[in-house]
Amino acid sequence: MRKVRRGAVRPAVTAVLLGGLVTALLAAPVPAGAAQWQARAEAAFQKLPLLPTPPMGWNSWNKFHCNITEDLIRQTADAMVTSGMKAAGYEYVNIDDCWMAPQRDENGDLQSDPQRFPGGIKVLADYVHERGLKLGIYSSAGTKTCQGRPASLGYEDQDAQRFAEWGVDLLKYDNCNNQGVPAIERYTKMAEALAATGRPIVYSICEWGANRPGEWAAELSHYWRTTGDISDNWGSVVSILDQQVGLEKYSGPSAWNDPDMLEVGNGGMSTTEYRSHMSLWSLLNAPLIAGNDLRNMNATTLAMLTNPDVIEVNQDWAGVQGHKIADEGDLEVWAKPLSDGGAAVVLFNRGPSGGQVSTTAAKLGLPSELAYTVRDVWSGETTETTGDVRASIPSHGSRMFVIRQDRPAHHEPATFLDVRTDTTGYVDAGATFTASVDFTNDGVTPAQRVEVGLDVPDGWSARAQDPTRFDSVPRGRTVTASFTVTVPTDASNRAYPFTASASYRTVAGDQRQTPGYGGVTLAETPRGERWISDLHPLTANVGYGRVGIDKSVDGKPIKIAGVTYAKGIATHAPAEVTYYLGANCSRFTAEVGINDETKGRGSVTFGVLGDGQKQLAATEVILGNQPAQHLDVDVSGVQVLTLTTGTGPDNNNYDHSDWGAAKVYCAD
Repeated sequence: MRKVRRGAVRPAVTAVLLGGLVTALLAAPVPAGAAQWQARAEAAFQKLPLLPTPPMGWNSWNKFHCNITEDLIRQTADAMVTSGMKAAGYEYVNIDDCWMAPQRDENGDLQSDPQRFPGGIKVLADYVHERGLKLGIYSSAGTKTCQGRPASLGYEDQDAQRFAEWGVDLLKYDNCNNQGVPAIERYTKMAEALAATGRPIVYSICEWGANRPGEWAAELSHYWRTTGDISDNWGSVVSILDQQVGLEKYSGPSAWNDPDMLEVGNGGMSTTEYRSHMSLWSLLNAPLIAGNDLRNMNATTLAMLTNPDVIEVNQDWAGVQGHKIADEGDLEVWAKPLSDGGAAVVLFNRGPSGGQVSTTAAKLGLPSELAYTVRDVWSGETTETTGDVRASIPSHGSRMFVIRQDRPAHHEPATFLDVRTDTTGYVDAGATFTASVDFTNDGVTPAQRVEVGLDVPDGWSARAQDPTRFDSVPRGRTVTASFTVTVPTDASNRAYPFTASASYRTVAGDQRQTPGYGGVTLAETPRGERWISDLHPLTANVGYGRVGIDKSVDGKPIKIAGVTYAKGIATHAPAEVTYYLGANCSRFTAEVGINDETKGRGSVTFGVLGDGQKQLAATEVILGNQPAQHLDVDVSGVQVLTLTTGTGPDNNNYDHSDWGAAKVYCAD
């Protein structure tokens, strides 16, 4: 089940050194009859070291799905060269599902769709190779692909030989229509078949993380999916990120965890969110497989995908995967050691409001020194700290740094803004409160002529209570500027961010600025009996797709074990949806289960939390086709109600999680 989040009170951030990989989890018992396949997998073939660093390239699925043609692949290969992506390290042009004809040919061989790919895969591979790139292709370890085209179960040797003859360089091997054959058996057969061709073909296992692939896939493949499919929304990114915790021990050269492809540039998220996505995937040593339209991307997307410092972290030759070292609710620290003795770190704020995230050089595993350089890989700015590594981060944002040892007073000082309010984070229209901005000098040399400001939303007012200018802030010192903030009486209910800034001069006379982020939320207190689906959620993060309001995640009725519910919400696990109750409600009720649209598949847990950390109710694992479980939960005094769904033993596959007839009972 997904961990508790958004608590107003959480334990202090803790950290562990990056000196080694996490101790291995206990291996699951080998199922009866699987031992021979485990041994066969280990001896399947001497895997060629084709990927000493994570692969970089492009895949057709995220943007185009089945709408692919030979011309699209040719144009994409051209764009990869002309855009500079090839020069940045992108190499593989991967064709996903729907390239095949509806039937095999008279010899039983796979053939390309004659309308979409009239020239055939061999000609297309030659075209890609002429541009110094490599071609990837797709099949499934089942009787059909996910889109119903011919697949490779039972045809492993024959299909692998065709791929080799065509000049294919990579195979993505999916998991649809697998007929219940054990995963290790199906994927071992294709590994053996690829090895028998004699051609060096990168093998990408895509069984959605359903069978603990880290424990066996490294024997067979060069990288393997750890989760179900990604989608172009924030909830999908953070739910996949959560599922990477603890997997770092399986990753290394030519054996990479794959949290799925990049959505950068596809339009479903903000630039801030895409930058966090790119930063975290880089730190995780994930394959950097772009999924956008390379032919028409804007300058921002191109710069994000080709940032040399970000790519350098991902491609670091030591191959140690980054992992989470600290967690305080929505504020997290992810880090990895680098081959040159430094460390890369992502300070991450997954929450709905700005927040301050911090760690130290010691917690990053760096030796004790008088000073360290802090290079912001996105801005290119290098500053100096005596040990603290911290930043104010906007909602869904991150800061990615590379930290190395340094000589004292060799660079300008790192500075930090902490933005606080004297509220609980929720205010009413017309309210007045205090926002305080702390400016701290974490460097060696002083910051001079410091001026602190606070920007609030249009129609709001912010009046300084104290001086906002300071002549000098020496090493290790903090100064504070406080502001009286007034909310308009006609302000609507939603989250309102505000931004602080501090300008200052360095000893060398350079003008610098440091940003800070905070915010408050205006929310309606529900009264009387209210359907949850009629309330506006504060936040809604789902593992795939979007929250269904009075309908399933696929747009169908909310229906559990044959019972249809006219009202309710639907999510795809892992998911978390929060609602403001304002301590005005006494009960929450719902009928929970898996939607019938999964046809009996899926496994989910349901949980109800009060104010982010207090567990009010939790179910055991619920399977598809099981009757709805009734929840009747005391929510007295709860300000924020959180509804969570977590994944079961088959990971997040088909986890369509319904909250039927969900209702709160509140005072009038």
